[in-house]
Amino acid sequence: MFNSLTGEITFKGDERLCVQTGGVEWDITASRRALDRLPPVGQVARIYTHLVHREDAMRLYGFSDQAERALFLDLQKVEGVGPRGALKMLSGVDREQFSQALDRDDVDALSAVPGVGRKTAQKIILTLKGKLTPIGEAHSRSAEDDISTALVGMGFDRKTARAAVASALKALSGRDLKGEELERELFKQALSIAGGEGA
Repeated sequence: MFNSLTGEITFKGDERLCVQTGGVEWDITASRRALDRLPPVGQVARIYTHLVHREDAMRLYGFSDQAERALFLDLQKVEGVGPRGALKMLSGVDREQFSQALDRDDVDALSAVPGVGRKTAQKIILTLKGKLTPIGEAHSRSAEDDISTALVGMGFDRKTARAAVASALKALSGRDLKGEELERELFKQALSIAGGEGA
């Protein structure tokens, strides 16, 4: 699955950029804040990513760092906030400002973020106060989500996919695997479990 892409930035537009890697040009949706932080067209950059799969489409979202991606994923735990809404919020606030507003129960500060009304701000505080994903866990959480998404794309229902990934992660907990090696083994075992071979 995708943790990040490293390549030459070939285009930057409104909440969108393209990155060339090994003969493939990736079309990535990103917040304005991420686009401002990333280098200009023609330079090489590392983009942290998250794949969102829907029945009718797949979209790759890009982030300037793991903190922004973790907040993007956390925001989608809030009822009524999808990927596009989360991205719009990321354009108006960074993780530190967001965390401070949560700690203060500051509805006014959150309501000032683009795309957030008072009711949504209250839902955000209720859902996420004290529960933001620690940055150290952001990579593994994203890998789990990406693998679940890939299994759903292969025809498994979401509940089966998530259960298979959780079981595979538990089975691998005693092995010293990291990074891409862990992702490959996690996907292989989750696919086996979801298909009934490892059940």
